[in-house]
Amino acid sequence: MHLTHKTLPFHQLNVDELYQLLSLRSEVFVVEQNCVFLDQDDKDQQCHHLLLYVDNKLAAYSRLVPAGLSYSEPSIGRVVTSPAFRGSGLGRKLMELSIQSCETLFGPQTIRIGAQTYALLFYRSLGFVEDGDRYDEDGIEHIEMVRKPD
Repeated sequence: MHLTHKTLPFHQLNVDELYQLLSLRSEVFVVEQNCVFLDQDDKDQQCHHLLLYVDNKLAAYSRLVPAGLSYSEPSIGRVVTSPAFRGSGLGRKLMELSIQSCETLFGPQTIRIGAQTYALLFYRSLGFVEDGDRYDEDGIEHIEMVRKPD
């Protein structure tokens, strides 16, 4: 399994990369999770996009959001691993790369996420802690979590 990744601002994504990431997001967030919502929220254009490939196939993705766009802190969102690659450790690798990329892009500071509650243990293992009450977002229970810089 050969892993490669790239982190690009929106305007540097080519049409194939954009199509692949939007397809993956739709496959999981809309179809698999049976959640009808408008994925294109006018934030993508101001974010960086981390694409993780296995043997040149998009296997996982996250959106790196600058401070002030979703939260007062930088955030990581739209975290997704292709169903074909689940259970391989790619989710952890994706989040480790996302955290590193946030620190490179935005400097060492607190990162905030809106986590689906079923993944709390996973995010805790990466240094995130709950910050606030649980809430419903598009029919799925979430909670905000923060990770302080090392």
